[in-house]
Amino acid sequence: MSSSGDDLFTRDDPIFENKELLEINHLPEEGRIVGRDDEIADLANAVNPAIFGQSPSNLLIYGKTGTGKSLCAKHISERLVRVATEEGVTAEFAYVDCAQDSTETQAVQTIAYSLNDSERTDIKIPDKGLSTSTYYKRLWTVLDSQYEVVLIILDEVDKLDDDDILMQLSRAGEAGKLEDCKIGVIGISNKIKYKDRMDERVKSSLCEREFVFPPYDANQLRDIMQARSDAFKDGILEPSVIPRAAALAAREHGDARKAIDILRYAGEIAQSNGSETVREEYVVQARERAETDRFRELIRGSTPHSRYVLQALAVLALNTPDEDGFRTTRIFDVYEEICRQEGSDTLSLRRVRDLLKEHAFLDIIEQSRQSGGSAEGSYTEHQLLEDPDVVRKVLVETDDA
Repeated sequence: MSSSGDDLFTRDDPIFENKELLEINHLPEEGRIVGRDDEIADLANAVNPAIFGQSPSNLLIYGKTGTGKSLCAKHISERLVRVATEEGVTAEFAYVDCAQDSTETQAVQTIAYSLNDSERTDIKIPDKGLSTSTYYKRLWTVLDSQYEVVLIILDEVDKLDDDDILMQLSRAGEAGKLEDCKIGVIGISNKIKYKDRMDERVKSSLCEREFVFPPYDANQLRDIMQARSDAFKDGILEPSVIPRAAALAAREHGDARKAIDILRYAGEIAQSNGSETVREEYVVQARERAETDRFRELIRGSTPHSRYVLQALAVLALNTPDEDGFRTTRIFDVYEEICRQEGSDTLSLRRVRDLLKEHAFLDIIEQSRQSGGSAEGSYTEHQLLEDPDVVRKVLVETDDA
């Protein structure tokens, strides 16, 4: 007999067959990668020498969020390791999320730990406690003792504190740090202008090949979701669900992550409503939830004043919806009022300007230089890229938490 508490849990999921297919970090099988055949072929060509134990090109991949950059880089790396092994070449790849491992020490520790087989090398890579130079020495030993070729993927490379690890990795061979192992670096960035702020020496060695991934169009997004539709049980998705989700995601920068999120959330909403099918109306609700979750993730860990500045811009956008952008001084005036309401001292105008730059770096806002003519000179306008209602809702939740 089952206990009375067991009816709290549903043993059979009426909506999802394999929900993992709709997780963002899920690496799909070859046939499920849609709309990136040309990009995959170009990346493969750039790293092709590695299957013969030769040095692959260093790559820099640009493109907006959700355009398949990380997906294709991981896919190519996995296939390269497989083919190199068939050719008798010992190869491997390491993946670093630079948004999480943003310091040089964190990044090199992650690389060394993921590539190290301590039973073979007798080397320990602790989480912390070693100097950066010691982590590097252990990494070079790990690479030379185990591999002929290694690819290192640095995702969101623009989030690194500095270029030091790029310098070390891209020049390890010529600097004599490695004797037997060849390494290739794949940098991935959402910032098309990221290269402009690179150290010139790093730029010359890292940017051997550059690729730009364009946003997906509605047809490609529909195909991407169709390729993952067996995440749901047969007959659960109403026919209009995927086209509607694709249209919404295409309208908002062709973001495949957002499209997949919307599809997953729509299924969860159907689940919580006790519905037998995923209906089109759930897609609209799911989009709002996806927007809210994405923005919440963007501002996670931000300071109160960073949030007050965003709140000021959201207030202006909601009160004057016909205006596209707002000058720094107008934002500062509203920010001062918010600080008074919160009982907090205000930061200087210069510091608020810096906070606005940080939000622009995260693609929460867009900045543009405007000319006020000979009387005013030039000035900066700031436009919220997120839905101001979503921004206000999340900021209120965050401040109440």
